[in-house]
Amino acid sequence: MPDFTNQALLTYSSNRSALSNIATGTIMAPFTMSKTAVNNDYVSNDDVTYVVTITNSSASALTNITVTDNFGAYSYGALTLYPLSFVGPVLYYINGVPQANLVPTQTTPTLILTVPTVPAGGNVTLVYEVNVNQYAPLDVNDSIINLAAVTELTGISATATIVAESIPQLAITKSISPNPVIDDQVATYTFIIDNYGNTESTDAVLTDTFDPIISNISVSNDGTELVLNTDYTYNAATGLLTILSGTLTVPAATFSQDANGVVTTTPGFTTVVVTGTL
Repeated sequence: MPDFTNQALLTYSSNRSALSNIATGTIMAPFTMSKTAVNNDYVSNDDVTYVVTITNSSASALTNITVTDNFGAYSYGALTLYPLSFVGPVLYYINGVPQANLVPTQTTPTLILTVPTVPAGGNVTLVYEVNVNQYAPLDVNDSIINLAAVTELTGISATATIVAESIPQLAITKSISPNPVIDDQVATYTFIIDNYGNTESTDAVLTDTFDPIISNISVSNDGTELVLNTDYTYNAATGLLTILSGTLTVPAATFSQDANGVVTTTPGFTTVVVTGTL
């Protein structure tokens, strides 16, 4: 809110005068709004909890006010996309005391709900959960800026920004060939490690205990032979294989949006091949 200043003038005998110091004050609005996210980062399909607080410093209660949330709306060409979807419920507190949950009048594409009362000299808190949906940007430095507002109070709004978390998100699949495999035959185990995150992985440790135990093993990564006791260890008595941290690099995923704004994730991947005799 704006500051104001004031200075007094003192005049006295013989046409003398004196100025006071300049006093500064701040005009505070009777109504304020704040919004925070419990977690300030996200990945695809995350649930995010928002906390909205409306404070009433006036001498009169606010009744039946309309609160809106734009669910992070942003422009994509001619489209408006909403990267958050309502999960709910909407918890409602008056001066910290729980009340009956609020039932929104609209939950898509934006949130609209009516708050029955904000007491004079008090506050209300709204807590609700949303889901990061298929329109959310996921690359490094991407973010969702979420705006809540009170329709009846001009200029009373608040934003909360969450950022795409910079982490790898790994998944692994394993296959064996030939299948079925004959005793004393060479078997090939193929591991594909996918990275759905926006950051490459360089510290993954791959372990597998082969049962039945295999012997005379060789291990390669994307066609490059790995070195025993440098890149990996193998216990021939137990069948435990460990590919050491720093050996495998799994590239970050890439992200694209189609004509409708839906984000597609193409994972980065690396392949590990282990051969040995059963």
